[in-house]
Amino acid sequence: MPAALLAFVLLLIIRHFFLEVYMIPSESMEPYLEPGDRIIVNRLAGEVHRGDVVVFDGEGSFSPYVSASPWLTDPVGTGAQWLGIEGSDTIYVKRVIGVAGDRVECCSDGHLKVNGQVLEEPYLYPGNTASETEFSVEVPAGRMWVMGDHRSVSRDSRALLGAPGGGMIRTEKVIGKPIFIALPADRAGRLGH
Repeated sequence: MPAALLAFVLLLIIRHFFLEVYMIPSESMEPYLEPGDRIIVNRLAGEVHRGDVVVFDGEGSFSPYVSASPWLTDPVGTGAQWLGIEGSDTIYVKRVIGVAGDRVECCSDGHLKVNGQVLEEPYLYPGNTASETEFSVEVPAGRMWVMGDHRSVSRDSRALLGAPGGGMIRTEKVIGKPIFIALPADRAGRLGH
């Protein structure tokens, strides 16, 4: 029994400080990540840069605030999310398009631009355009502008343009960066950026 307890404590420490496991619930990051992928997330990934794929807590921006602890209201569902068996209602995976000081705009000429320069986007889902929604934003300090790679189905910063914060996500909400697909076995491997 003490060995099992020690193993559980070590797992908690690793999950809290170093690595996380999440399941991808939607198509919003295809083809980079597919629905059902179980990803390993490096919590110590460091500073966020334009082009990074990040995992972040969407509470208060993408998701409404939760007043009670999810462990109290839905322990089974929260446990399944914690183990990476189910996707989370408040955790999101998106690509960082703009960081503090960037002007991000789209799409008067069909292209996404950052600081006036056309952004090359080889990761876009085949057949998708840069964005069906036109916008022009300046990213303030401590924030980031994020978008999914499968733009036609992604709920991202564009969906929050009229909301408080204007679609910007606080960088302090970043949990980490995905580094590995653990499951399914046929997609398992290290993720490149």
